[in-house]
Amino acid sequence: MIQAKGYAAQTAVSELAPWAFERREVGNHDVQFDILYCGICHSDIHQVRDEWGGSIFPMVPGHELVGKVVKVGAHVTKFKVGDLAGVGCMVDSCRDCECCKDGLEQFCASGASMTYNGYEQDKKTPTYGGYSNTFVANEKYVLHVSEKLSLAAVAPLLCAGITTYSPLRHWKVGKGHKLAVLGLGGLGHMAVKFGVAFGAEVTVLSTSPAKEQDAKKLGAQKFVVTSDKAQLQSVQGYFDFILDTVSAEHDLSLYLSLLKHSGTHICVGAPSTPAQVHAFSLIMGRKSLAGSLIGGITETQEMLDYCAEHNIVSDIELIDIQNVATAYERMLKGDVRYRFVIDMASL
Repeated sequence: MIQAKGYAAQTAVSELAPWAFERREVGNHDVQFDILYCGICHSDIHQVRDEWGGSIFPMVPGHELVGKVVKVGAHVTKFKVGDLAGVGCMVDSCRDCECCKDGLEQFCASGASMTYNGYEQDKKTPTYGGYSNTFVANEKYVLHVSEKLSLAAVAPLLCAGITTYSPLRHWKVGKGHKLAVLGLGGLGHMAVKFGVAFGAEVTVLSTSPAKEQDAKKLGAQKFVVTSDKAQLQSVQGYFDFILDTVSAEHDLSLYLSLLKHSGTHICVGAPSTPAQVHAFSLIMGRKSLAGSLIGGITETQEMLDYCAEHNIVSDIELIDIQNVATAYERMLKGDVRYRFVIDMASL
């Protein structure tokens, strides 16, 4: 076994703290890479605190990890020692179901193996994430990372990037469309960047007037303060799509009223409590309420290649791992522009 070290939560009420653990040896089809940077996702907080239920402890969070390959298995063909590599939200799936064969491994009928707070495909070996020094995964689920971009700023693309890229591509959002991005945080700022890059007219919907300047710098053409009734009224029935990145409770029916007929509200944020939606919010206008979860491996690689070609990365604040608790509290206050990334050299 490979001796590893990282930061883990032992229970839902304990702070993240140093923890030594073991990873499997590198198999014939595995890649091992030393983690250089790991992004912090809001879902890390939800799962560490068991806000979604079913958390598995001890838990090493982190599913936005990038680093350098240090060892490859005998039958590996995609990577060699010294390559840059990344892992996103999942590390395996059954590979045989319809979803897996369609490149939608995140929807695996048998359940994808998530990078942390999950189990390997044997359904009994727990997975440990990227708040650690090294990682081992099957080469099929490891991604190539370009040397053109800042490696630290690439890390959040493995979740925040693909989570927003995938639905925009699936619904073919682009030139001629009016796209609203609800919430300007880690996910929202990537949604703005992709929406603009794809040619849509992008409006940011936010409760914070102070974010207008940032929204415009990111490329958004319009900004609406959602607590201002006059501003909300000005965009009633205006948007073709709303990409909802908010992970706190909010009134979906209010935002559905901002869609044109046949418009689509796409949820990628995951509040900890269920939402209520009146049927007439959908019926009156043939509107759709939809959701999206990350993307498959092929699409995630496509996204990384697109970002390398178009010089798109996340806006980040680099921190030492010893400051992760402070980073969590700041995230809950919306005090980050726009993604914390851990410099794993600090471990």
